[in-house]
Amino acid sequence: MNLEWRWDFAFEILPQLLWGTVYTLMAAGIGYFIAIFIGLLFMLGQRTRFYVVNRATREVVEFIRSTPLLVQLFFVFFVAPQFGIKFSAWNAAMITLGLHYGTYLSEVYRGALEAVPKQQWEACKALNFSVSRTYGKIILPQAFPVALPGMGNYLVGIFKDTPMLATIGVVELMQSANTVGSLTYRFLEPYTMVGIIFLIISLPTAFGLRKLETVVAKRQGISKK
Repeated sequence: MNLEWRWDFAFEILPQLLWGTVYTLMAAGIGYFIAIFIGLLFMLGQRTRFYVVNRATREVVEFIRSTPLLVQLFFVFFVAPQFGIKFSAWNAAMITLGLHYGTYLSEVYRGALEAVPKQQWEACKALNFSVSRTYGKIILPQAFPVALPGMGNYLVGIFKDTPMLATIGVVELMQSANTVGSLTYRFLEPYTMVGIIFLIISLPTAFGLRKLETVVAKRQGISKK
């Protein structure tokens, strides 16, 4: 096995890896966007007064949270077609990412809402505020800074989990590296470059999210004065 690093080969495969990076970012962004709304639905289902809906939602959330993302990917892409439910590799990946991370975001939302003091809820009820005004003007502005760190962590998490999509044939960064390695029998450069690309994107993103949390927390502190 040739372990000597070749810069000419690295620059040759760089465009292909960059295209894979674009698809990786698209997968992470679309999957996270879906997870935001699915998480909201799961959270509302767990807060409803209807026992059947509440219990069913809790069981679904716990089931998804307790099983690996890779198993869920295989089930949606390989098993669901046996029941007449067929998805393309890309659609299966987006649905699975959205469902998987939606369960985690639902817990983030729930924890943020429960962090709002009960007096705030009681005051809104006493003043006969509408539901939209209660959430839009009073509750959500206080809950958002609490939820932001968790939301940011799962955004980075969903980006780092995108290499799993290669297992069902989604063309993203890891799949691009696998293709290069299988065609050239050189794996040192593509896999090393994949790791570097993930670091280049993940570290600034994490830093930016921390700065955003600080800014939001400061503004929230000013609004309380």
